[in-house]
Amino acid sequence: MSETPTNNTENLTDSHRARAARQSRLSPIWIVPIVAVLIGLWLIYDSYSRIGPRITLTMMNADGIEANKTMIKTRNVDIGQVEQVRLSDDLTHTLIIARINPEAQPMLVSDSRFWVVKPRIGREGISGLNTVLSGAYIQLQPGKSSTEQREFEVLEQPPISVQDAQGLRIKLISQLGNSLRVGDPVTYQGYNVGRVESAEFDSESREMHHQLFIESPYDVLVTDSTRFWSASGIDLKLDSEGFKVNIASLEALLGGGVTFGVLEDLPLGPPAEADSTFTLYGDEESARQGAFNHYLEYVLLVEDTVRGLSKGAPVEFRGIRLGTVVSVPWQFTSPERNSERGFAIPVLIRIEPQRLGGDEPVTLEQWKSRLDRMLKAGLKASLKSGNLLTGALFVDLDFQPGKDADYVPQTFENLPVLPTTSTGLAQIEQKVSNLLDKLNQLEVEPILSELDRNLESSAAMLAEIRALTASIQTLITDAQTQQIPQNINQTLTDIRTTLQGLSPNSMAYQELTNTMQRLEKLLRDLQPVARTLGEQPNALIFDRRNSTDPLPRAPTE
Repeated sequence: MSETPTNNTENLTDSHRARAARQSRLSPIWIVPIVAVLIGLWLIYDSYSRIGPRITLTMMNADGIEANKTMIKTRNVDIGQVEQVRLSDDLTHTLIIARINPEAQPMLVSDSRFWVVKPRIGREGISGLNTVLSGAYIQLQPGKSSTEQREFEVLEQPPISVQDAQGLRIKLISQLGNSLRVGDPVTYQGYNVGRVESAEFDSESREMHHQLFIESPYDVLVTDSTRFWSASGIDLKLDSEGFKVNIASLEALLGGGVTFGVLEDLPLGPPAEADSTFTLYGDEESARQGAFNHYLEYVLLVEDTVRGLSKGAPVEFRGIRLGTVVSVPWQFTSPERNSERGFAIPVLIRIEPQRLGGDEPVTLEQWKSRLDRMLKAGLKASLKSGNLLTGALFVDLDFQPGKDADYVPQTFENLPVLPTTSTGLAQIEQKVSNLLDKLNQLEVEPILSELDRNLESSAAMLAEIRALTASIQTLITDAQTQQIPQNINQTLTDIRTTLQGLSPNSMAYQELTNTMQRLEKLLRDLQPVARTLGEQPNALIFDRRNSTDPLPRAPTE
């Protein structure tokens, strides 16, 4: 009885084991759905891995951009496509949603730049003509930053320089009148060495801030002593130093730009560092004058007219320029300008020792002491004409002999006064006035009367000549006068015919010859008769007497 439950338990265990073995074996039909699931998972993963990141581009105007059509390119290779174009929430600009290929994801960094490539006509020429048929596209310029970014602002104009180009970027500060535009050329002695990359206006300082890019290897030309000035194309200047014309390159003539250089009066200096700030001057002369930043200021109290004296006029000492006129007039409403000084017109000048150069530097204090000694020695200022055509004046410094004790130090608005002397213009005007008076005193009326009589005589003579000419013309045009040449020709023809009848072979010529021979014979025969009649005139009546030779008679007492 005890063995029966045990056998039943063993049989039950064996049946369970057989059933579990049958359940553990899978049917081959399950392999197909499992493989399908694996393939689907692989396709999902592959599709997800092929989908790149989405970026948002901001533009003011989405002109030429179309969803699912406009491509994003770099180096002329497609790296993405625009998926959506819509307005921003505040309706102030447009948002462009684009999908970028996974391989281009490393290019989406903070300093990457985007711009729209489409047909443009600018100073550099015509660009983007290939988009006329294919349509506009968005260009990506990769940056160098390591910070990833998904939102970018599309540039309105293509960047002037390549992001990784070798060169130097500097900043310029200028007034509105000397402002530059993006893309303006940067030249050095006529060669194009860079471009203006950006231009922004600072409303607080009321100044223009520009960023320039100087290409390599020309970046070494920019030093701490470099000066920048506007290239206006044609610079005309007419001042006390004469008439000057400066013509820049054709590109600067058409579009302006900026040029730079180191003036000959300044040392070269060390190379400029990146992002250095310089001042943009209006022209080369302004840049040259701005280089002299160490100066002494004096005031001239001019009692003569200052017409023709302008800001920037030179201050010279015996032909050598020492400084510049700063303001005409200066502090004209100052209470120190009173009747004791004759209501003189104040003029502010600067003495700039840097203009003289020299190997040994001289401080302003040393120059101040030197000028004080020169003033005590009789140094005075006067206004002189620098150009007769323009009437421009300049300040001339020179010594006035015999006036050493006249100098008394004075100030005007806390600045030292440099003594002045008469310019001599009034004397010149007086001389000119005297000359005009003498010209007025000349007896011009008798001369003019005699000249009138001469002109009348000349007019009468011309009238007689005109009448004689008319008479000659009438004589020439007369029909009888015109027949004179014909009558002369007829007479000559008759004479020629008559002479042809007396030729040696003609009968008349032979008869005339015979007659002449007979006449000659007759004359020979008459010679004895003529001799006889000469000796005895009555020989025709009486016979001729035969006589001997006559004898001479003897003389009588």
